[in-house]
Amino acid sequence: MKSNILFLSIFLSTVSVGFSQNKAVVQSIISRDAAIRKYHELDELKGMQKGQLLELYTERFKVLTKILPNIALAKTPGVTIADLGIPNDAENRKTMEAQTESTAGFIVQTEDFQRKMLPYSDKNTLISAILFYESTLKSLHEFEGL
Repeated sequence: MKSNILFLSIFLSTVSVGFSQNKAVVQSIISRDAAIRKYHELDELKGMQKGQLLELYTERFKVLTKILPNIALAKTPGVTIADLGIPNDAENRKTMEAQTESTAGFIVQTEDFQRKMLPYSDKNTLISAILFYESTLKSLHEFEGL
C-alpha cells in the first residue's frame, strides 16, 4: 500500500512538473484583460466623483494601449500568433514576450504620471477624454467588420 502511494505521488509530481515547464505556450497577441465592462453616457459621467472618473480614464488608457498597436494582427483578446499562422518558434515567442514587457512598462510609467497629474485636470475635460476613449473602443467593433 505504501509503495502504491509513493508511486502515485512521484508520478503526479513528475506529470505536474512536465506540464509546468512547457515553454511553447502560445501567448495571446492582445491581453485577455484588454476589455472594459461598461460604456458610459455623458449624464452618467457628470454624476460621478472625480476619483471615479480618474479610474475610468486610466482603465480605458490601459485597454487602448494593449489593443491599438496590435490591430493589424488582431482586434480582440485571445487571438494567438498560431491562430494567424505565424510560427510559434522561440524567436517569435521572445518577440511577443518583449512586446508584452515593453507595453507593461509603458503602462506602469504612464499610470504613475496620471496618478500625479490627472487630479489637476478639469472634470469636464476628463469626461470628454473618457467619452473619446470609449468612442475609439466602440469603433474597433466597426473595424472588425471591414
